[in-house]
This record gives sequence, structure tokens and C-alpha cells, in this order.
Amino acid sequence: MNRATLVSEIFRKKTFLCVGLDTELAKIPPHLLDSEDPVFEFNRQIIDATRDLCVAYKPNVAFYEALGPSGWNTLARTVEYIGDQHFIVADAKRGDIGNTSRMYAEAFFKQLGCDAVTVAPYMGEDSVGPFLSFEGKWAIVLALTSNQGSNDFQRDWLEDSRQSLWEKVLHRTQDWGTPENLMFVIGATHPEAFIRVREIAPDHFLLVPGVGAQGGDLATICEHGMNRDCGLLVNASRSILYASAGEDFAQKAAWEAKRLQLEMETLLETSSHER
Repeated sequence: MNRATLVSEIFRKKTFLCVGLDTELAKIPPHLLDSEDPVFEFNRQIIDATRDLCVAYKPNVAFYEALGPSGWNTLARTVEYIGDQHFIVADAKRGDIGNTSRMYAEAFFKQLGCDAVTVAPYMGEDSVGPFLSFEGKWAIVLALTSNQGSNDFQRDWLEDSRQSLWEKVLHRTQDWGTPENLMFVIGATHPEAFIRVREIAPDHFLLVPGVGAQGGDLATICEHGMNRDCGLLVNASRSILYASAGEDFAQKAAWEAKRLQLEMETLLETSSHER
């Protein structure tokens, strides 16, 4: 999915919600465990319940790899079921030397048919470049993540360049791609950073985890992070997936997704009026 289509879908559906499919077998409602593929059946019902309320899905690859060979099949079935009307992010956090990254890119873009892959920039341009060489596909670079450990390195102050490490990542990686194929991960748990993010990268889309179970505030993120194209994909995983542990899990997931969608609709309208 290219940028123009993504932006069009955001404003057509009045949402910039990304549903994270971090599905754990141990958390699936018991009545699904007799299914041939319980994780897929859970995902299928979540997708059916939320597809009109979101523009993107983000399966976290680790949750499928942990299931062994069958997990890859479940992931492939999930991506196929989502279809091409939603932006699909393979949350894989890959990044290796060039020829290895090329294989990762082929796995997620050619074999699975995802639109984007999350990538770690630590090994430099030649580790990210292969993901940017596929037409219509995206690399989503980890810049300032939502976890507590982001304080260990990402926020370190670099005396030589008078900026933090995550700021240097934003500056440097913009030269590797364009706003048409490069996004950044910026955690909602760092709301104060979004002002600086938009000073450095005003046009790029941001994938924003940390709203929901991690406590990030959606309104604050939008106040400082939105641009003319919205420019945000806000991810919610656990708060939607596990809104209920009972047979009504899909209905409760839809209610939580609808709550977020309505808030996003209001924020989009407010932003449009301000512009």
C-alpha cells in the first residue's frame, strides 16, 4: 500500500488505528482451543470485529515464531485473511548485513505480502537499505521505542553532535529513504518527544505503540505528532485483543476499537479545522 492510499483510507474511515496481533496461545479464550488452528481462529474473529475501525494490522512475528513451523503458517493465513484493504506491518525488528536483510525483506514482502517491516538501524544504512528497495513497501525504523529500556541507549546525549541518540537516528536515516517508504517508531510513552520528532521529520509517518495497556495519551500524541496527512499509525494490541477472556472477546474487542476510532475521528476533525 502506497502513501496516497494509506492517507486516503485514514480520512475515509476516520481512523488511524493499527491493531496489533500479538496473539498468545495461553491467553486465547478456552472455547477456541479445540479449533484446528486456535491462534488463527482468534485472529480471524478479531479481524472481522475490527476491520471497519482500523486502517492497519501489525502481527508481532515473535508470537508466531514461538509456535514453531505451524506458527509461520498461521501468520501467513492471518496476513492473507486481512487482505489488501489494510496496511500490514510485520513487526519483526530485523536488521542485519545487506544480503541477510535482503532475505528478510523477501520473506516479509514477497512470501508473506506485508506492506512494511519494523527494522533496527544499529548496523547502519546497508542493513536498512534492502527493505527500501521494494516498490510500494516500507521500512519502519526503530527510533524512540515505548519500552522502559529505551532509556538505556536511545535517550543518551551525544556530546559531539549535541543531540540524543534517537535524534541522530531520525536525522541520519531520513537520507536513506523518503516519506513514501520510510516510517519511524516513536513510543506514546514519550509524549514530550513528539514536538522534537516533528521538527526533525515533519513529513514522515510515525508508528506509535504504547497507547492502551502501556498508558500513552492519544490526545497529547496527536496534538504534537499529527501532520497534514495525519502522519500517525497508533497501535493498540493488548487493550483490544484481551478486552475479554470469554466467548464475547470479539465483541468486546470491537467496543474497544470503536472507542479509539471515535476519539481518533474527533482528533482528525480538530486537526483539520486547525489547518
